Amino acid sequence: MSSCSRVALVTGGNRGIGFAITRELCRRFSGDVVLTARDAARGRAAVQQLQAEGLSPRFHQLDIDDPQSIRVLRDFLRREYGGLNVLVNNAGIAFKPDDPLPFDIQAEMTLKTNFFGTRNVCVELLPIIKPHGRVVNISSLQSSRAFENCSEELQEKFRCETLTEEDLVDLMKKFVEDTKNEVQEREGWPSLAYGVSKLGVTVLSRIQARSLDEKRKADRILLNACCPSPVEEDTSGDFSSRTLEEGAETPVYLALLPPDATEPHGQLLCDKVVQNW
Repeated sequence: MSSCSRVALVTGGNRGIGFAITRELCRRFSGDVVLTARDAARGRAAVQQLQAEGLSPRFHQLDIDDPQSIRVLRDFLRREYGGLNVLVNNAGIAFKPDDPLPFDIQAEMTLKTNFFGTRNVCVELLPIIKPHGRVVNISSLQSSRAFENCSEELQEKFRCETLTEEDLVDLMKKFVEDTKNEVQEREGWPSLAYGVSKLGVTVLSRIQARSLDEKRKADRILLNACCPSPVEEDTSGDFSSRTLEEGAETPVYLALLPPDATEPHGQLLCDKVVQNW
């Protein structure tokens, strides 16, 4: 590989919506596609499945809960490609509605991966995104539901255009702490750990886009969040007849926005349409 080669990367690409996104990028992206997974055996099995379909993804292990694992991936991308063209932050977890784990434990584990893990990936990989790069953070329709069930005070904080990344981190930490103290409802939070984690991802995307405009405007990098919409394997417990391939359409659309595109940027999209919230 050379630093001139283009590369797209999908976190959590070994199954479900991440696998469908990886497959479509292998078909349509003009460059290498790297499938990452926490479990190396499952990741390589997914690569073999795509190879059997005539596609040619590469594999790299990635545990977004492990900062060192993220740094190893960053160094690989720098060494092999001189950076990164497309990043799809798909890796995440969700507990089933009937999971017996206490809610505060579910909240802590869900935010650790979905929000803090995703943010850690961005901290390491956004600086190596090449000009005209594309970043797609996978959110969820549940983020909007969580927002609607927040208190007005919290809604104002999440909507605030001057909210910083550090402010947002503090809010996410407060949610976890409030669940441990069993005061989340009194403090205005919904009892929706997955939804709050994805609300964090949505708001983080807006803040990251603003930061890119301030620091790298000339590079014309576009960063957005999207709801792939409920699909057959939806981890949040919702049912939908929508296929994984249909669910992958919006993330792939954002990942492949043409080089001369100037929007969308810093938005939340569902079915390729910007959502106002």
